[in-house]
Amino acid sequence: MNDWPEGWTDDNRSGNRYGQGSNSDRPEGARVMPHVQRRPAPPQQRPAPPRQRQPEPPQYAGGYDDNAGYDNGYNTGQVYGGGGNGGGRGDGGYVQGRPAPNWGRRIKIGTLSLVVVVLAVSIGTYFWADSKLKREVDLSKVIERPHEGDGTNYLIVGSDSRAGMTAEDKKRLHTGSAEGKRTDSMMILHDGSNGPTLVSLPRDSNVEIPSFKGSDSGKLYPARGQYTKLNAAYAMDGPELLVRTVEFNTGLHIDHYVEIGFGGFAKIVDAIGGVELDIPKAFKDKYSGADFQAGKQTLDGQQALAFVRTRHAFTSDLDRTKNQQKFLAALASQTATPSTILNPFKLYPTMGAGLDTLVVDKDMSLWDLGQMFFAMKGVTGGDGASMNMPISGSTGGNLVWDKAKVKQLVEQLNNDEKVTVSGN
Repeated sequence: MNDWPEGWTDDNRSGNRYGQGSNSDRPEGARVMPHVQRRPAPPQQRPAPPRQRQPEPPQYAGGYDDNAGYDNGYNTGQVYGGGGNGGGRGDGGYVQGRPAPNWGRRIKIGTLSLVVVVLAVSIGTYFWADSKLKREVDLSKVIERPHEGDGTNYLIVGSDSRAGMTAEDKKRLHTGSAEGKRTDSMMILHDGSNGPTLVSLPRDSNVEIPSFKGSDSGKLYPARGQYTKLNAAYAMDGPELLVRTVEFNTGLHIDHYVEIGFGGFAKIVDAIGGVELDIPKAFKDKYSGADFQAGKQTLDGQQALAFVRTRHAFTSDLDRTKNQQKFLAALASQTATPSTILNPFKLYPTMGAGLDTLVVDKDMSLWDLGQMFFAMKGVTGGDGASMNMPISGSTGGNLVWDKAKVKQLVEQLNNDEKVTVSGN
């Protein structure tokens, strides 16, 4: 009886194994341990976690030793290939993570949010600024007004009002302590299709005071043929009589009235960090506190006020009005810049400083004020022109307007034509 396992021969017993002289046509391991493949795990069954990687089996001259613990991969139950869902893998072997972010949707939401914020801030700023305007001048009280022409005419007045100024402010700004208020400068700004035109009205202009209705009493005052300086009209009955006098002596309809006092003017200049100006000739005036050298320089609020108020350093008030035009245009040009408009730390102080002291007519909107401001900027931007009211001579120390040239100027402004009249 053969005690050896079935299929073994004496050759096996004698030590002639595969790789050592065996005459079998297949290795011993293949004959002794036939290959059995396990059934793959069902797709819905989560496979067991992979076993820790085993060390490489020892090699012998005849190959791998079948008894060395070599893992052929079939004893783990792991399924290779196919479309199984084990291990978090999907079709193609890619890891199934979160869906890719929808950047198009995110950009749309971000843009919409930004637009909403900008609109909310802009609307809030508009109503805040609009509420600060002092609409105190009622132009409906002005009687016998000339017909409206094309374009928009603003009467811009700089008054010597000291409202809100402390004793220290008055001393520092050389304003004095006179009671009441008077006009220190007057200009007509015409904004039309041919660009803006800025016309200065010298305060010493010789004008006739027409009939008018009292701004407070409502009483009608007849004309008395009285000729006096233009700034006297303001002192007699305020802005309404000043508008009435300008319209009567020029024939030009005034659409809006804007007035600013000493303190507000200086605060605006300081709020924007000063105004750069090129002064062609040095001058000094102890009354206004002016002391300027020739050349480019940056004026703060105190210096700016001294610059526009100086009159004793010049032989004529016309030189003073030219300085006022030059400075106001420079102020508008350097304020209406992205560095001011887009910077809330400069925009709000600037608007607050100006709006707190502005006095306008009851029909003036913040939009109208903005239009006036940018028209003023256009005067120095090459889109417009500036001039003095044409003067023909003087009488009693007052400047007399050239009636023929004034008539031609007014016709061109009313028809919104390019101004060809030359001023002084």
